[in-house]
Amino acid sequence: MSSEQTDSPARLHGANRRIAYHRRALTAVTAVLVLSVLTACTSNDSLAQQYRAGDEKGYIAGDFQVVEIPESERGEPVVFDGVTEIGTSVSSDGYRGEVLVVNFWYAACGPCIVEAPLLEQVWQEYQNDDVSFLGVNTYDQPATALSFAKDNGVTYPSVIDVVDGRVKLAFAQATPIQATPTTLVIDRQGRVAARIIGQLASASILSTLVSDTLDEDVP
Repeated sequence: MSSEQTDSPARLHGANRRIAYHRRALTAVTAVLVLSVLTACTSNDSLAQQYRAGDEKGYIAGDFQVVEIPESERGEPVVFDGVTEIGTSVSSDGYRGEVLVVNFWYAACGPCIVEAPLLEQVWQEYQNDDVSFLGVNTYDQPATALSFAKDNGVTYPSVIDVVDGRVKLAFAQATPIQATPTTLVIDRQGRVAARIIGQLASASILSTLVSDTLDEDVP
């Protein structure tokens, strides 16, 4: 029998090694694709990650988390200023005495799209009760933000923070912001009273946080 008709042990061993190599390569490519999908909405958040501290270091970006901060444990008021998608200047001074809900988002973030109607629902519920809502768009230009608001029925304004990120930085110095979306509830003194990290699961969660903050004694 000729050598072309018979596979020697050496040739079989080489073929098996090539098959194993290609299987490992395919597994590696699959892992990279899965990781890319899981981190799609957290790729723009390295700035806030610099402010991780204490027990927050174990947090995995993108997990859903709700934290209420007792009044006695809140830090200093957050000071910020920025310009909205229609060119209106806003600042922390304009919201003192009110409860402020701040939502960090950008248009291509899937969870931001899903939670948009829930945020709007709570805004409609409380807009006549000394409550304001403000989005902070961390990635888009004004035209994109306006288109998102129109497509998703969002009626409250958003600061365009893509140029220098100073609004996000101001809040990141006060509380961890490790994922997009992140939603903060700010008390009447301008301090962070609660935070929701990740996609809002239901309107009732945010509504309860707003109600609790509204019910606090005014200093």
